[in-house]
Amino acid sequence: MAPRADAYHQRVTEKRVLLARPRGYCAGVDRAVQTVERALAQYGAPIYVRKQIVHNIHVVRRLEDLGAVFVEETTEVPEGAIVVFSAHGVAPAVHGEAAARSLRTIDATCPLVTKVHNEARRFAETDVDILLIGHEGHEEVVGTTGEAPDHIHLVDGPAQAEHVQVRDPSRVAYLSQTTLSVDETEETVAALRRRFPLLQGPPSDDICYATQNRQTAVKQIAAEADLLLVVGSPNSSNSVRLVEVALDAGARASYLVDDAGELDEGWLAGVTTVGVTSGASVPEELVAGVLAWLAERGWADVTEVEAAQEHLLFALPRELRQDLRLPVA
Repeated sequence: MAPRADAYHQRVTEKRVLLARPRGYCAGVDRAVQTVERALAQYGAPIYVRKQIVHNIHVVRRLEDLGAVFVEETTEVPEGAIVVFSAHGVAPAVHGEAAARSLRTIDATCPLVTKVHNEARRFAETDVDILLIGHEGHEEVVGTTGEAPDHIHLVDGPAQAEHVQVRDPSRVAYLSQTTLSVDETEETVAALRRRFPLLQGPPSDDICYATQNRQTAVKQIAAEADLLLVVGSPNSSNSVRLVEVALDAGARASYLVDDAGELDEGWLAGVTTVGVTSGASVPEELVAGVLAWLAERGWADVTEVEAAQEHLLFALPRELRQDLRLPVA
């Protein structure tokens, strides 16, 4: 079992950094980014990508430099071109739109998001009302809702759980966005169960392993941190949740930054211990930049605090593996 942050022997008067592990890329993000890179290498530029492939501006800009063209909708893609669907998933209607334009699609949806889509269809086939816990407008929520629009009701937190209406209180199920706060989602499910005692749930937790592990790591260091820095883009749900988790777990202050250029020396006033982590779509070099910035200001003593080990890998999308002559089974 990994030691807790409060077990480390550094005196509180010493400047130190507690670096959370795991952090950064999860298996789904790694797969999605590799999908665009390998597609560019295999087919050449341009490769079109619907929405941001993952929610990190640095990743998007690097792929743009390689020849990826990011669009909001399939209608912006020239007929017959190749389009990659982002890791967040799309509704069936989007696949239909792409087919109507004779687009060649490569689906980089994270397999853990696909799992939620499959659950939505299964529940809809039994004609139950599905309460989808998630944030309105998030691409993942939009995609999942599209799987069963006549059955899904969005529930954005415990407060909404108290007011959502269903056809039959005895025939209700819930699903969740994969990148939510574990604690808040548990509160929301508890509120739903109080109203709907026969509430059905997914066979296994919808919040992905990477989201849970990164939140657990933050909890281990937050109580020891005067300041906890989360590297990630503001449209990244799992990164934003890490700031919230840090504050709830005892960090005196926590900020979300895209990179070291957004750091403020004023945040270091009165600080001895700085916690550092990153969201699941953040390249490790951005974390290295933050650590270098801290080291230049006296916080060079870095201790890594491991909450879990991650070994999961996802195969590239079938459409791409076929052309790369990789195993498709």
